[in-house]
Amino acid sequence: MTETLHTVADWQAAYAAGASPYILLTDLLARLEPTDAAWIHRCTPEQLVAQLAALPPRGPATPLWGVPLAVKDNIDVAGMPTTAACPAFAHQPEHSATCVQRLQVAGAVVIGKTNLDQFATGLVGTRSPYGEVPNSFAPEYVSGGSSSGSASAVARGLVPLALGTDTAGSGRVPAGFNHLVGLKPTPGSVPMRSVLPACRTLDVVSVFALTVADAALAFSLFEGAQGDEARFHVAAPRPPWLGGARAALRLGVPREPGCNAALGWPAAFEAAQDRARALGAELVELDFEPLFEVAKLLYEGPWVAERLSVVDTLLAAEPEAFDPTVARVITQGGNHDAVAAFRGRYKLESLRAELQSLWQQVDALLVPTAPTCPTRAAVAAEPVLRNSELGRYTNFVNLLGWSALALPCQLPDDKSPLPFGVTLIAPGGAEAALVDFGLRWEAAGPASLGARLREARPADRHVQALPRAEPTLLLAVVGAHLQGLPLHGQLQERGARLQVRTQTAPRYRLHALPGTVPPKPGLARAPEGEAGHAIEVEVYELPVASVGSLLALIPPPLGLGNLELADGRWVKGFICEGAALQGAPDISHHGGWRAFLAAP
Repeated sequence: MTETLHTVADWQAAYAAGASPYILLTDLLARLEPTDAAWIHRCTPEQLVAQLAALPPRGPATPLWGVPLAVKDNIDVAGMPTTAACPAFAHQPEHSATCVQRLQVAGAVVIGKTNLDQFATGLVGTRSPYGEVPNSFAPEYVSGGSSSGSASAVARGLVPLALGTDTAGSGRVPAGFNHLVGLKPTPGSVPMRSVLPACRTLDVVSVFALTVADAALAFSLFEGAQGDEARFHVAAPRPPWLGGARAALRLGVPREPGCNAALGWPAAFEAAQDRARALGAELVELDFEPLFEVAKLLYEGPWVAERLSVVDTLLAAEPEAFDPTVARVITQGGNHDAVAAFRGRYKLESLRAELQSLWQQVDALLVPTAPTCPTRAAVAAEPVLRNSELGRYTNFVNLLGWSALALPCQLPDDKSPLPFGVTLIAPGGAEAALVDFGLRWEAAGPASLGARLREARPADRHVQALPRAEPTLLLAVVGAHLQGLPLHGQLQERGARLQVRTQTAPRYRLHALPGTVPPKPGLARAPEGEAGHAIEVEVYELPVASVGSLLALIPPPLGLGNLELADGRWVKGFICEGAALQGAPDISHHGGWRAFLAAP
């Protein structure tokens, strides 16, 4: 009955058609095999009835009404045990984590807690006494971790949404290995109360989904840290898109990607770059060595001591309760003292300052989500080495306070038994911008959802809600700020994005202002009863926070005012004082500044 319900929209449509949440979710729970290693706890019939009784009314405020949700088992759900994949740690919380509560207020129903690498320490999905979670395409390979069960449940169509956590890539690597979308927000942008940390100063709750639209919806419903919660990252600006007014989005790609040739991934990453170019992006090869230097701090520096601080009492009392590899990694934290902690922080801040210039070169990074995927046997033979290979493009992101979106790219074929995924990495606060790109990425080519559940449809890209971003306004430019002209860079620097090339209403006159450097025109509305012209303009969407700094650069007699477009809309735009137009040549008959400059 629920086998064909995959996306949030699929579930919404079923309920709109009159389906019963009790019947659908009972059917779903019956499909959860007792031996399925993706699950640590499955919702009981009693817990389901209690959740359904507490469901808010179905309506616009509850877009997840009756939609099943899986939750990684280091995130508390009231009435369900939290184990962090360690039975000795198990406890039953009275209250759900804030992120879960917010999704439940929107109507979500938690159907179970998912398996993970113990204490969220690992990128492989094999370090759990509850079983290894196999890859959803090729079970001899790893699923990726630590959020292994969450990714597996979504990829196989058991739930449309699952929560994970991400310190070093746990919300991205499993997405890449299972052909999923993985939205990893900026550290500090989501509530972390009642989420067991791996590294409290770095961790963030992430979302797994089959589509960008579903991931965006879920994140939009729980984003925003609690005001009384300790935070370790300063809130970042929230750009609504990447690339601003530039002719092309600039994506930084690794000069030496290091992809596993045996899996056919070098060619897969080349295909991903071609797809980005087809979307209009300009690719810029970069040396990633400074980023790799940051990444080393996560496990070779004092941040591993932060992992130890979470479980040191239990580790001392019951060392046998720990996965041997997890214990081996975490106990290294005891080798770092306070002096090492400060030195590590100083090094990180130095590297962070050095890397700020990166965002002057590119708008975002496009990388393989992981350069390789090992078999479970290979991980068993060399658990630390094989795990460390997977964090090449993930370990540095949270240390730097950045955001990321893992995107499915290529399904298995005759060259590889595994799917291939890429990740877009952007500055902190860029979730809305990442979603904007991700939606265009999905539309750029045919794709199958998850582990070949069904073919993607245009309706899957319907966006019900977006992450919060800076407010914007529409600004029409008429002269030296046009694309390719001398002052266009002032728009680029402020993150403007071209919306449309059009004309004003046929009620304006354009004059060439004498003595201006660079040369500029003056636009004014024709007096009532006098003839006017339609003048070429470019309309940009500009973050409101950037308007003041742009206004400060506008010399007299120009200014910003209201401008009527050919379609009848009024937007902000460049206008000129009437006194300055006296004696200035009327060039309205050219139809625009660009045409005037090109005229003989």
